[in-house]
Amino acid sequence: MTEAGPRAADLLATLHDETTSSGIPPFALIARDGATVEVLVGEVADVDLLGDIPLLDAAGAPREVLALVPFRQVRERGFECHDDGAPLRCLVVTDRASVPRDDALALLPAEPIALDDPGFDIADEDYADIVRRVIADEIGRGEGANFVIRRDFTAGVSTDAATAALTWFRALLEHERGAYWTFAVVTPGHVAVGASPEAHVSARDGVVTMNPISGTFRHPAGGATVETLTEFLRSTKETEELFMVVDEELKMMSAVCSDGGRITGPHLKEMSRLTHTEYVLRGRSRLDPRDILRETMFAPTVTGSPMQNACTVITRHETSPRGYYSGVAALFTPRETLLADEPTHDLDAPILIRTAYLQDGRLRVPVGATLVRHSDPYGEVGETHGKAAGVLGAIGAVPRDIAAERAAGDAPEAGGAAVLDAVAGGVAEIDEDAPAAAPRRLADDPQIARLLASRNARLAEFWLNPQGTTGPAPFAGRSALVVDAEDRFTTMLAHQLRHLGLDVEIVPWNEVTDAQVDAAELLVSGPGPGDPRDASSPRIRRMRDVVRRRRAAGAPLLAVCLSHQILADSLGIGLAPLDAPHQGLQKTVDVFGTPASIGFYNTFTARVPAGTTRAGDAEVAADATGDVYALRGPGFASVQGHLESILSRDGMTTLQRLVEQALTPVPA
Repeated sequence: MTEAGPRAADLLATLHDETTSSGIPPFALIARDGATVEVLVGEVADVDLLGDIPLLDAAGAPREVLALVPFRQVRERGFECHDDGAPLRCLVVTDRASVPRDDALALLPAEPIALDDPGFDIADEDYADIVRRVIADEIGRGEGANFVIRRDFTAGVSTDAATAALTWFRALLEHERGAYWTFAVVTPGHVAVGASPEAHVSARDGVVTMNPISGTFRHPAGGATVETLTEFLRSTKETEELFMVVDEELKMMSAVCSDGGRITGPHLKEMSRLTHTEYVLRGRSRLDPRDILRETMFAPTVTGSPMQNACTVITRHETSPRGYYSGVAALFTPRETLLADEPTHDLDAPILIRTAYLQDGRLRVPVGATLVRHSDPYGEVGETHGKAAGVLGAIGAVPRDIAAERAAGDAPEAGGAAVLDAVAGGVAEIDEDAPAAAPRRLADDPQIARLLASRNARLAEFWLNPQGTTGPAPFAGRSALVVDAEDRFTTMLAHQLRHLGLDVEIVPWNEVTDAQVDAAELLVSGPGPGDPRDASSPRIRRMRDVVRRRRAAGAPLLAVCLSHQILADSLGIGLAPLDAPHQGLQKTVDVFGTPASIGFYNTFTARVPAGTTRAGDAEVAADATGDVYALRGPGFASVQGHLESILSRDGMTTLQRLVEQALTPVPA
């Protein structure tokens, strides 16, 4: 493969010349650094599993592969989805080159492409009804903290697919800013063109990076200002939404990185029509990049949390498969220098959002809104209009001034047609002599920088700072078994327990045996979604049995969130739904005489009469309303909140206290 500039120009020109012929080879164009366009040409191989991605040739030599990973691959993790059979498509690169951005612009077509028969597949009012149902029936029943439900904007395209791809890529390259990847992938029967703002996961030289982005500020007419952005940054909904997705991605980082991951930020992701808030997570791993990708499928910013239940909720409320939306484009690049037992490839994998798909003459732009307990149904409708208008305006499919107005506008009225109005305005003319000027970065404004930095005062130092120990771990030489009840907060909890010196193993609720439950030195009965009173749930029944066995044996037990509620129920304490879900809520509560700032993700609570301090052999820590935040007794302890959350500023100290309580020998 070559990197010569002239060869790249020849290759790109050849692609342009051959776009209307049947002999065009599969190719991809990728802009990652703002200065060059990478041109990849190769052969297509569709595979079943991530582990089948052909990173080595027949002789065992590493080769470059670009894989489009569809959402249906979540089946590899045992998660639910509408299975449309979308292939895990691999472009096995046989030739690659780079061309300067300006030279690429000169070679790419610029004639606008008309759209026919445009519209959303779900009407505005119907989408608003879905939002209401998710808030009431899913978040309200404790199924999770947030969920992303999509709708698709579709239209007919009469231009041949490759020409459309090159045209739209040119428009993005010229007019969009702030994207992590700008790309076009053209393979037989399928085209994907987009400007993804978000790197889902990368692995370079053993360092894994994730980039959770959440919170969407739609620029008002005339552009964003310090004043308008300040109002957005002070929004409780937007702030909590970001914290929740950081927690969810830290679960993934803790599963693939030996050091659990560390967060930096927050930062602003400033794009042409939208601004987002983001953090960056980093940790070290020696896993095969395909395994890293599998353990991080997929980003909570486009699915929800907890991830497994989010997939179930998506399946209940989305009526059609996602295709590649919320999957990733994964570029596996052979590493230049290798040490023994190191992975052969680096990985760079942006999320497939802000992407237009073209198949069988039909354009599809999937867009989704993150639904949380604060969500306003018509506000979420408006967000999908804004995101669709942003993509369509960016690719030049609608006039950019109209698209910008629609992206910035208030929520449309029920049944409104904001994006359709933009399409009706006609396609955008692309002015080759007037590329979009980059406005001043608002992140550089001192007021904005202070406001961003102030968010970290709410967060746990454990995840913000290097996690080296300053002395001997308090529980060195001891072990714990963590039972996962379908919330991968257990990976973060296990990391913190290891930091305290424990040797930790995680076992799913449906795989843990009675022998393991009985033999564990410390058993940690973990968190999970759902109603703790639901005896019809096999998962709830098994978690009840786990808690019962440990209590009956008088063996050390720590119960968290859902399991705390189950433990409380076994002590005769009543369970009830909260008036409003505590999903992603930070509270300072009294834990046996010590105030503790803790993050909560619960919809149900254990509740005692006000003033109650004991229940059976358990001491009760409750607030003035009777909501129980912690329990402790001979050989056991429990906590309602998530001490492992980034919202738990006092999480590590409280966890150490409760583990010590659970491990204290029961008097004979």
